Amino acid sequence: MSKVTLEWCREQDAEDPLRDLRNRFDLPEDLIYMDGNSLGPLPKGVAERVANTINTEWRTDLIKSWNTADWIKLPSKIGAKIAPLIGASAHEVISADSTSVNLFKVAAAACKINPDRFEILSEPGNFPSDLYMMQGLTKFLGGNYKLKTANRTGIIDAITEKTAVVVLTQVHYVTADMLDMVAITKAAHDKGALIVWDLCHSVGAVPLDLNGANADFAVGCGYKYLNGGPGAPAFLFVADRHLEAVEQPLTGWMGHKAPFDFVDAYTPNDSIKRMLVGTPSVLAASAFDTALDAFSGVNMADIRHKSLGLTKLFIDLVQQELSDYSFKNATPTDSNRRGSHVSLMHNNGYAIMQALIDHKVIGDFRAPNYMRFGFTPLYLGYEDVYRAVETLAEIMETEVWQDPKYSERGSVT
Repeated sequence: MSKVTLEWCREQDAEDPLRDLRNRFDLPEDLIYMDGNSLGPLPKGVAERVANTINTEWRTDLIKSWNTADWIKLPSKIGAKIAPLIGASAHEVISADSTSVNLFKVAAAACKINPDRFEILSEPGNFPSDLYMMQGLTKFLGGNYKLKTANRTGIIDAITEKTAVVVLTQVHYVTADMLDMVAITKAAHDKGALIVWDLCHSVGAVPLDLNGANADFAVGCGYKYLNGGPGAPAFLFVADRHLEAVEQPLTGWMGHKAPFDFVDAYTPNDSIKRMLVGTPSVLAASAFDTALDAFSGVNMADIRHKSLGLTKLFIDLVQQELSDYSFKNATPTDSNRRGSHVSLMHNNGYAIMQALIDHKVIGDFRAPNYMRFGFTPLYLGYEDVYRAVETLAEIMETEVWQDPKYSERGSVT
């Protein structure tokens, strides 16, 4: 491997077709932000949109805004903007609730479609909330229902005629290992099972084609690579072939065929709206709606090309500059298996990450010893990556991370 230089990184930035997209974000100039895989930064226009929602639509127009400002249509409008990012049609996607709630809804719906099967298959080490929700679902369903787990490498072999639904995260939240959506979906269908894909660490960073893969259901959050803001609404996908018959357990009034008829009996909407539950959070949805404009005119193939370039550069620089400091790469070097973040393992990872954040390079930490670095091509460049590793090397060389203040843990890591 030839030595990576700052000059080479600057040359890559100069040739980058996405370099001007950073101007779509309101980011501090002196900050290298490498945590968009956990919370995306503020896109320009969002603050003004929320201010208008508050000061005009809410303060002045009040309840009229459900019609005049189309508040009622926000879940569908957001879904239509997400659809091309995940390889779906607009009528198959809607924004609602949180990822966890949506996962419960679609997994329950899949079990209803496969009533003679009683196993939900996932993987150990999946994002904890996904496992918790499936544990809760199987307990709620009772009877013979149970959650079964198999390692990522053995998922296909673990699918049997007992499997009702396979629930997997495409890009692992720690390692960034990326599963083969097409192969696993086909394997599930070959055994008569349905599949739910969690796209939280994929959407907005990895090109997706749910319909091309013949996926049944998918869920994802709005606040990571989609930059919808802290606690932004999530979204869900239901394949067109399931829309007419799919039943979800949370039959709230917004999922009703005619919610403003106010009748006692529930009749599901004929469309993806049947997956809604309650009233949308208008302030959060308004922010999310505008945030998605950051993807306007962007080709996901260009995003992926740059993402792979940035992550490879980081992995190479860590090997080049930090080989003496006991860091271990936990992320696949194979580009076909790598998402858009990189995790380094280190026994003192928490303190090192806090020192790095204090030096204006922001990543995050996941127990027990993972330092995560997200690479969002919309606003990160090659020189940013070089400077980040340079700063990390300085922190290790000076041992500044050993300051006791960096070992004090906050409520959120």
